Amino acid sequence: MKLSYREFGTSKTILIIVHGLYGASDNWVTIGKQLSEKFKVFIIDQRNHGKSPHNNSHTYDDMRDDLLSFMDYHNIDNAHLIGHSMGGKTVLRFCLAYPERTDKVISVDIAPKPYHLQNNFTLSTPDHAKIISSMLNAPLKTFKNRLDIDNYLATDIPNNQVRQFLLKNITRSSEGSFTWKLNIKTISENLYEILDGFSHISPDSNKYLKPVFFIKGEKSNYILNDDLFYCRKYFPKAEFITIPNAGHWLHAEQPELFIKTALYLLDD
Repeated sequence: MKLSYREFGTSKTILIIVHGLYGASDNWVTIGKQLSEKFKVFIIDQRNHGKSPHNNSHTYDDMRDDLLSFMDYHNIDNAHLIGHSMGGKTVLRFCLAYPERTDKVISVDIAPKPYHLQNNFTLSTPDHAKIISSMLNAPLKTFKNRLDIDNYLATDIPNNQVRQFLLKNITRSSEGSFTWKLNIKTISENLYEILDGFSHISPDSNKYLKPVFFIKGEKSNYILNDDLFYCRKYFPKAEFITIPNAGHWLHAEQPELFIKTALYLLDD
């Protein structure tokens, strides 16, 4: 699959940024431009997101190998990787499968654990099933403006920040009606896999021995203190870093601190 992407900078050192569920490369442009002073930055749209092609399959094997194909197509032998949420699991799975193609890896507010289990799916974690159901059932062709869509989604998605993030995926079809950029049907059908991605991966035969940094938001429950156990099963050199006064979208809530942290961690 040929992924859509954005590119910034001229450095010989490559950094690839991978967005999370419901996201796109657009969400990382400000971060990417600032990091491009140090690296050549590629920000990809994952399959079924942004401007990348839609496909009926959406597994971490797919996304892992999409990233490999992207690097091969652009003649990238080795790169630093940053992945947020679902994108974090994509880069974690990638470095386990292709360790020779990666250097330092940053996983942003996600751990290599299944999030559909009750003990891992905390009350503050967005209810993705409800979000996706609301998006699937939204009669977009009947709405006249984005405010109408926002009001409709508010019934099932009371968090305004989450709704505004989702609404970035609204576009106009060739007929002029609203439609989702996301392949929301396929995402719905693959949600269990998206929330997991690691249950079937044995840490005995899958270890990455280079540095992996797990950056978490202080106010987010996606990464808990006990998750260092999960992380070091696969990534023995895992380190935890916390960004204060930030939730799951910490790169948007604390961009300057996130950039300083990333530069410090990736600095040779």
